[in-house]
Amino acid sequence: MKTLQSIRGMNDLLPEQTPLWQYLERQVAEVLHSYGYREIRFPVVEPTALFERAIGEVTDIVEKEMYSFNDRNGDRLTLRPEGTAPCVRASQQGGLLFNQVQRLWYMGPMFRHERPQKGRQRQFHQIGAEAFGMAGPDIDAELILLTARLWRRLGVADALTLELNSIGTSAERARYRQQLVAWLTEREEGLDADSRRRLQTNPLRILDSKDPSTAALLREAPVLTDFLGEDSRREYAELQRRLAEGGVDFVLNPRLVRGLDYYSKTVFEWTTDRLGAQGTVCAGGRYDGLVEQLGGRPTPAVGFAMGMERLCLLLEACGALPADLARDSAPHVYLISSGEEAERRAQQLAEQLRDALPQLRLLSHCGGGSFKSQFRRADRSGAELALTLGETELAAGRIQLKPLRRAGEQEAVALAALPARLAELLQLALAEPRS
Repeated sequence: MKTLQSIRGMNDLLPEQTPLWQYLERQVAEVLHSYGYREIRFPVVEPTALFERAIGEVTDIVEKEMYSFNDRNGDRLTLRPEGTAPCVRASQQGGLLFNQVQRLWYMGPMFRHERPQKGRQRQFHQIGAEAFGMAGPDIDAELILLTARLWRRLGVADALTLELNSIGTSAERARYRQQLVAWLTEREEGLDADSRRRLQTNPLRILDSKDPSTAALLREAPVLTDFLGEDSRREYAELQRRLAEGGVDFVLNPRLVRGLDYYSKTVFEWTTDRLGAQGTVCAGGRYDGLVEQLGGRPTPAVGFAMGMERLCLLLEACGALPADLARDSAPHVYLISSGEEAERRAQQLAEQLRDALPQLRLLSHCGGGSFKSQFRRADRSGAELALTLGETELAAGRIQLKPLRRAGEQEAVALAALPARLAELLQLALAEPRS
């Protein structure tokens, strides 16, 4: 029988990899909580119309990349390709946006049918943050300052560059689009095939072209910031001032656009040269029209999303992996037992130790085997200490404690004194006695 494999571009995370992911998730969550963001969770499957209306029907995501299907009732459904539209839908449906200010964050898998490569998978994972009900550049600045704080905390700040742009209001973009299309139409022969197709459907996305000849041509193209009105210019200047005052360096990139139709005014990307072609680690911007577009009241909004796979790769590339990552996921103690009565007593003892030391990571041997084979497993587990309980120790009311990763001699410890001795050796707190 043929062995089944995972779907191409949808990868497993094995136990050796999950400590890094848990570390990253913990660091990001702590920073978000410190700014007052609350977690929201929503389904991985949404109505296809949600993304068609929010992202835009002529975007690459909707046209070519979404995983969509009809369910048994004939409803058209899609695995979420991004998190902003579902977050808006969930917030609106849950009554969170009516005359309220919200700071929300989420994490989980997203799905796009792309050519898999390093840092770009068909099932990928994002952490995103969305802020609703605040119109000024102050909240835009806060989100960017939040991400800058996270990079410092992770030790990757020197590897990231903030690129910043304003794409103005929909009316300002419409005026610019007219001029850009006219300019590009006169030079259509110099565009790559994909850009020629976009010229009639989504011309602003041509600005993001990676084709060398098209990119060279675009250096002379009209610039969107020249079409901004007074309010957009003032907000853009204020955002830059706040970032400068916050010590965040940035590069103004007038060609920066986002691949989703709902963005307006502020757009930004944190990029790196350490990951090859997949250089964008975090991106976002303002989307003041999206809530109304999805049936709600006009609500100013701004947010970002960061790719977890790329963040993991960046930490590795920068040598920023915590030195104690493997140690913090390994068990503190490996419990060995031999003899029918000792094995039963060992399982009871393990539960008592977990009660007494809530932070204790204890791996209890199961499945039998000789002392020698059990000690080999204890050593391979990475545990700091081995506890051995045999019939002799059980009769004496004691247990053998042997250091595996530190200097020290094996010692016999009274079972009654074991919790206190482990707390001392491992620097763990004993649980408060129950009243």
